[in-house]
Amino acid sequence: MSPKHLQDLTTGSVNAQILRLSFPTMIGMLLQAVYDLVDMLWIGFINPSAIAAATLFNTFFWMVEVLNEIVGTSSVSLISQSYGANDTKRTQKIVEQVLGFKFVLAVIGALVLGASLKTLFQIFTSDQSVIAYGMEYGLIRVFFLPFFFSSYSVNTIFRCTGDGKTPMKLMVGASLLNMVADPLLMFETIPGTSLRGLGWGMRGAAIATVGSITLAFTVGMVLLVAGKAAVRVNPRNLFRLDKEIARKLFSIGLPSGMNLLLRNLSIAMFLRMVAIYGTQAIAVAGIVFRVYSFGMMPGWGLMMGSGIIIGQNLGAGKPDRALRAVWLSTVDCLLFVGLLALPIMLFPGQILSIFMGGQTVGPEGVLIMRIIGPALLIGAAMSGMGAAFTGSGRNQPLLIASIVGQWGVMIPFALIATLVMKGPILWLWLAILFGDVGELATRYILYRKSNWMNHRV
Repeated sequence: MSPKHLQDLTTGSVNAQILRLSFPTMIGMLLQAVYDLVDMLWIGFINPSAIAAATLFNTFFWMVEVLNEIVGTSSVSLISQSYGANDTKRTQKIVEQVLGFKFVLAVIGALVLGASLKTLFQIFTSDQSVIAYGMEYGLIRVFFLPFFFSSYSVNTIFRCTGDGKTPMKLMVGASLLNMVADPLLMFETIPGTSLRGLGWGMRGAAIATVGSITLAFTVGMVLLVAGKAAVRVNPRNLFRLDKEIARKLFSIGLPSGMNLLLRNLSIAMFLRMVAIYGTQAIAVAGIVFRVYSFGMMPGWGLMMGSGIIIGQNLGAGKPDRALRAVWLSTVDCLLFVGLLALPIMLFPGQILSIFMGGQTVGPEGVLIMRIIGPALLIGAAMSGMGAAFTGSGRNQPLLIASIVGQWGVMIPFALIATLVMKGPILWLWLAILFGDVGELATRYILYRKSNWMNHRV
């Protein structure tokens, strides 16, 4: 049986294929999210200022992530549709263009972020300890940005050709290495034990992260170059421009890039309003964002897997199977994300306290955790529908829905509640939920009205 047939997603049970392709992705992403939570837990043993620094840096990092999103999103529909159409030569060209562009864009992003990092911290806080921790942690992360961007694409290439297990193994390996290295590099004596570490503090946390990601990228790239995947990469072609593919990479991915940029700008503005309530509030927001990301990992994994299945079936001329994949993935997203949302709603204070070094959590922190529960279910529904757009390459509806939800609802409500009404932080937390409701409603309307099933790239 040929490798192509083994990875063909255009025949057989749709839901079985969604789970087969998405489950390894979910496992890998969940473990990565567990690492993110453990990382925040270890940083919490330093102090709230360190948590605030990591929270702010991650906000700045995701601003630069826009460059990765442009090429990354378009690569899903381009690779999966070409592979579904059995066009091996075009698939290889797309893969090589994606890897080359990602590296170049990451270098540009690293230069811009590195040059502006201290200024960005100073805009958000006057707390010198937060700024010092942020620079110590952030500059190391920035230097290795090309490996981060490229590692995302290596995983995407495997998934788009029907191999969900290899990226899962890479992500699991990187996450486990990261979790072991974190306390060893951060602390002179690991909290709760008598084990000795190197005591590098925030630098240790950054080194553990970049080291594990770089190793995972290297292993994945070796597999692609050695022909151990469905598509073989020729390193000599990585920086040879193909104008037609390059144009599509940017034109298809630009709406997603703009979507992420506007979303991250809204998060940055939101965090600036959170900062009005102090460093402790920033720390709580950072933990809650990590918890939300953890809860959404099954949804995002299913969205990735379903988008690939949708792309391959559209490329193979089977729109009915693609439509069925959308609805099944939406149901799956609600089920899997709901399982994680439940304990967050039932034990909000206990969960938040773990990441605050055992400190007692105030009612404001408990309230935002309760708000995150329903927000997760809304995000799950959006992920299921979003697979239709990522798989077909019609990404404009995602941009429009994001603008409505974030800039039409969340930010105006937050500004009025914080700056005009001078309300308690609860009103700021509610802005997140209201924004998600607006985005879900808009995305559903556009899903019904758009002609995504007939769109080809």
